[in-house]
Amino acid sequence: MSLNAPRSIDDYLRQLRAALAGEDPALVQDALYDAEEYLRAEVAAHPGKSEADVLELIASTYGAPEEVAAAYRDTEVKVKAALNPTPRAAAPQGALRRLFGVFMDARAYSSLFYMLLTLATGIVYFTIVIVGLSLSAGLAVLIIGVPFFLVFIGITRVMALGEGRLLEAITGERMPRRTVHPGEPAGWLRRIGDMLKDGRTWTTLLYLLLMLPLGILYFTLAVTGLAVGLRLALAPLIVLGHDLSFLPYDFPTAVIQIDDQHSSWGGPHTMIGSLFAMIAGLVILALLMHAARGIARGHARLAKALLVQPGA
Repeated sequence: MSLNAPRSIDDYLRQLRAALAGEDPALVQDALYDAEEYLRAEVAAHPGKSEADVLELIASTYGAPEEVAAAYRDTEVKVKAALNPTPRAAAPQGALRRLFGVFMDARAYSSLFYMLLTLATGIVYFTIVIVGLSLSAGLAVLIIGVPFFLVFIGITRVMALGEGRLLEAITGERMPRRTVHPGEPAGWLRRIGDMLKDGRTWTTLLYLLLMLPLGILYFTLAVTGLAVGLRLALAPLIVLGHDLSFLPYDFPTAVIQIDDQHSSWGGPHTMIGSLFAMIAGLVILALLMHAARGIARGHARLAKALLVQPGA
């Protein structure tokens, strides 16, 4: 056994964290969880041996911290290459192609869907956190209060993990795929103390509470942009429907009002006006898609800052 070989699980995890310095915090969190889960299971399977003896025993199977770190780096590169293949170098695009090219971006649609979804998830998250904190405080004087708080924090961490996986699928931002390992077995009071001292407990609750006001903002922007953009973009179809008697003359529109002789676009030029309205609507929809993509990326970075284990 080398002089630098870890003598305990905590020592192994410190060396692994150091070997992964500079890597994505989400990757570090996953690697630390996997390592701690495996090492504690091996120690539990050999009750007659010390942690140092068990680590020496499995050194050839699991690997030294530097070897494990290298393996995770290689795997991460392969996964990123598979999920995000390098596109061919594209010719320089003009302003119009950059503006309307967003309609061909699948992530723009998924980002817009996420903006609509956040209102529902924000309500659910906010309700669970407020009810959980209220009951935890109310039951703190009773024996049931301790296990209830542990279950409540566990639920919030699972919700945060699911939220991160959803954001990674939508934006491509690397998020944790494992929760933080609870550590060695301990009594309820010690686990409560560890959770209260863990900064991620409070940042996770903060994130879940912020999802409601953010969800209201995102939903309002998305619905308003879609309503205005679609109404304008469909103006030629509305006019054509009137001309061909497909639609009644009192069919409501946001921009074009048609009667027997006049329109809000000026006399007989209703169709020309509707074409201008369509172009304006497409521009609004394109800008909305660009905004949705940027909002989703920014939100993913906010989630990463609040949900990933501090110091991972």
